Amino acid sequence: MADCVFCGIVAGSIPAFTVASSPAGIAFLDIRPVFKGHVLVIPRPHIVTLPQLDADLLPDYFRFVQLISAAVPAALDAQGTFVAMNNVVSQSVPHLHTHVVPRTKGDGLRGFFWPRRRYDSDDEATAVAETIGKEYLRLSVTDSGRRE
Repeated sequence: MADCVFCGIVAGSIPAFTVASSPAGIAFLDIRPVFKGHVLVIPRPHIVTLPQLDADLLPDYFRFVQLISAAVPAALDAQGTFVAMNNVVSQSVPHLHTHVVPRTKGDGLRGFFWPRRRYDSDDEATAVAETIGKEYLRLSVTDSGRRE
């Protein structure tokens, strides 16, 4: 896509601090990192959200993310990583990207970046789980006409 910053990085017309490149995508430093070493991993094709990522691309893309999530703590002497992805809401660039953020105990990052809430009751939690489960089943049946 012509006006997508991340597509420009893929094309090489926009510079980035590239960490790694594979047929599945490109990994580069976030220019506004949560912590130094915060990496963004993007697929090469212009895809906006995870549900739009073709199933054939999933294994190679997530293997690439997995390798980056192993490389970050090893390279930076961190204890682990926080791996996250936004879909539409809080997605500053409308191109699928996975954040790989180095983590160390006591780094000041507490849980997720947003407030947490409890369900009002076990019944409410059960109803929400069932609603999502039914939608999952609907989608998995329509995906290639078979259940996963």
